[in-house]
Amino acid sequence: MLANPALERLTKNPMPRIALFILACAVFVSAQENPSQPPQQPPAGKPIPNHTVPKPPNAGQKSTDDQPSTTFKVSVKLVNVYTTVVDQHGAPVGNLTKDDFSITEDGNPEKIALFQRESELPLSIVIAIDASGSTKKDLKLETDSAKRFARDILRPQDRLSVYAFSETVEEIVPFTSDLRRIDRGISEIIAGSATAMYDTIFLASKALMKHDGRKVMVLITDGGDTFSSTSYEQAARAATQSETLLYSIIVVPVANSAGRDTGGEHALIQISQDTGGKHYYATDMGSLDVAFKQISDELRTQYLIGYYPSRRLASSDFRRIDLQLAPGVANRNLLQVRHRVGYYTSPLE
Repeated sequence: MLANPALERLTKNPMPRIALFILACAVFVSAQENPSQPPQQPPAGKPIPNHTVPKPPNAGQKSTDDQPSTTFKVSVKLVNVYTTVVDQHGAPVGNLTKDDFSITEDGNPEKIALFQRESELPLSIVIAIDASGSTKKDLKLETDSAKRFARDILRPQDRLSVYAFSETVEEIVPFTSDLRRIDRGISEIIAGSATAMYDTIFLASKALMKHDGRKVMVLITDGGDTFSSTSYEQAARAATQSETLLYSIIVVPVANSAGRDTGGEHALIQISQDTGGKHYYATDMGSLDVAFKQISDELRTQYLIGYYPSRRLASSDFRRIDLQLAPGVANRNLLQVRHRVGYYTSPLE
């Protein structure tokens, strides 16, 4: 048998065979750890993630043209619009019908699905009294008038809460129809120093949000905010989102601007208008009582107009509502319609 020199070398020296064996094992293990896998599918029954779904506003998105535009979705539920109509003298008009109104959302006509006169439905009312140092001399005037208003407006089916605010906001009387408890609570209000007006609007609006039906806040103040941690925008949004009608009574001498916070007054007037409420100026006990009387009369002569939004998607979180009187309404040009200017589709934070 002929000798094979290569075979003799492998027989005499086994190291090459061992090295070859180790190399083969390494290749095999690597193939097991890194197999060529197809893309994984989501578990059955779960939606495939959609990375183009719009994000909430201010969620850290870069403002670039190649990103999908943000849209907001509203659930198809009834939108309630509590409405007040008054004549040129400020007297409520209570004899209108469904056909006397037309309504749009973001400029799109909507069909009125609900129309009611609201004189008999329950009221949830917050009376918020400014007890800051700047109103100390008027505090007795404010509290006495507030007591008369409570006695005039409250019915067995209504509930009223009393707030006092200075550098802090305190619910003096929780929601109740007990007039003696309300009178006693109002009498216990004492003067403080600073004014947390926006905090009061925000907190009272959140409290009213838990109630059904008509919601009203009557705020008695000199119009200045000096201590709130809540911003004007946050307070305005809370009032709008809770469907609260804000009536503000600004206790200042109208003819004398010395010491007045006119910027605060204008902010309060704007929130009142945007919620469908109204502002009043009061200089003495008589004008305070007149303001309370007008508020009471309005709350007994309101309309509830409801519709289901026809559009579910929009480019804004805020939907604007516009309510108009029909052309055939008598003295239409002399009448004023007040209602909240819109609503938000995302929850209040």
